[in-house]
Amino acid sequence: RALCSLTKGQATLYQRTVKQLAEDLKEAEGIERKGLVLTYLMRLKQICNHPALWTGSGSFESKDSGKFRRLNELCQEIASRGEKVLIFSQFREMCGPLADFLEDDERFGRAGLVLHGGTAVTRRQRLVEQFQSDAGPPFFVISLKAGGTGLNLTAAAHVIHFDRWWNPAVEDQATDRAFRIGQKNNVLVHKFVCTGTIEERIDRVITEKRELAGEILGTSGGAEKLLTAM
Repeated sequence: RALCSLTKGQATLYQRTVKQLAEDLKEAEGIERKGLVLTYLMRLKQICNHPALWTGSGSFESKDSGKFRRLNELCQEIASRGEKVLIFSQFREMCGPLADFLEDDERFGRAGLVLHGGTAVTRRQRLVEQFQSDAGPPFFVISLKAGGTGLNLTAAAHVIHFDRWWNPAVEDQATDRAFRIGQKNNVLVHKFVCTGTIEERIDRVITEKRELAGEILGTSGGAEKLLTAM
């Protein structure tokens, strides 16, 4: 688990959003209330990743996100070892900004690969082959659902979950892309969690109730519904 701190700007936006949720809940009841909570949970998770993900400003400056700062530290170390890394995010909109950030000279100094739901099926195998090549790109940014199955990415020595999904089974499926037959590396898994936020609460619930989550939350939508109710 890689703990991250919100920047001052993130913390301000996060707290403002929490207060707005409290106000909106006063007027909501029943199914409307649950829908409102789920909407705000997603909004808070976006803010934890980067304020621009929620505001839509398009300005993904690394200084504005505690997770980007942590990613910088981690990937500098990975790059210095000449190792490869998979980075997963549930948000397709994060993939491009993450790839741009990682290819900078301060990190890997070369372009990586990106795979999300909009990537043509015919390109998937070609991307896998590129990454698996010894001289291939050092990082692969993948949207969580697009990379859940069917990819053999044993060239990776690290897996980073940039944000946490409700259902641990979905994360495990993504992580398993690096744990396929033929894996020769010791693979380290890093799960980014912003302290003092909804991410930390979700992480705690999933950790404490992992067996329950696997049995009950494994059904489509079950995790979201239960966590929303909680």
